Amino acid sequence: MTAPEARRRDLVAAALAAALVWPLRPAQAAGPADAPDPISPEPIPPDRPVRIAMLLYPGLTALDLVGPQTFLAGLAPGSLHLVGAETGPVTSDTGLALVATHSFATCPADLDVLFVPGGDGTPAQMGHAALLAFLRDRAARAGWVVSVCTGSLILGAAGLLRGYRATSHWSVRDAVLPLLGAEPVAERVVFDRNRVTAAGVSAGLDLGLALAARLRGADYARTAQLVAEYAPAPPFRAGTPAEAGPAVVRAAESILAPLVTGAEAVARR
Repeated sequence: MTAPEARRRDLVAAALAAALVWPLRPAQAAGPADAPDPISPEPIPPDRPVRIAMLLYPGLTALDLVGPQTFLAGLAPGSLHLVGAETGPVTSDTGLALVATHSFATCPADLDVLFVPGGDGTPAQMGHAALLAFLRDRAARAGWVVSVCTGSLILGAAGLLRGYRATSHWSVRDAVLPLLGAEPVAERVVFDRNRVTAAGVSAGLDLGLALAARLRGADYARTAQLVAEYAPAPPFRAGTPAEAGPAVVRAAESILAPLVTGAEAVARR
């Protein structure tokens, strides 16, 4: 690591640590993250690291995981676990490898956050018996059960979204989630009791901030957002089918077709 990289890492850690001890402002304009659902889990005390397990599997989308992990890692020093069927490198759907530090067997039993990303490998994981059994076991005791993008289909295949409002990538949200017992919602981040689901890929950043606010308070999340300079200003207004227009939607659908077809086939089984 170069000296500038080390300094940046230390600045990020210091800023997030400072946020842990800042008192919440008593009166602020309320937003979705500022007003937790009263039946959601209580915030984690500042003197206890948050216990997080983030699932890895072949063909996941790296940004689904890395975006939220950026905002949650400061809450979980020594207690954020990357979990795969086996330990070691796991290749994402773009070829980037992430490293599983725990297997299903060695992942801690009691978690504050159980997290599932999406990706091209989603259909295969929807039928992966050992993975689904792992999710059902840890979810039974987890404070929050969370997904980004098509990760919600994996939660649904495990039976963990039946009767819950949820979102997913736009290409599968309305067609596949109902097959898994969930009520599809066209929103970027959806909280329903202790289930939290985000829409496609980039929505994981919003989920990370919203969940950080529930876990440790809005000021912590605001500080993390500023440290990351997360102030989206995309060069094109093409992030939803409505904004992108018919030609771009058709191009995207052709790319996504194998994922959609595969996920729907597994859900119907």
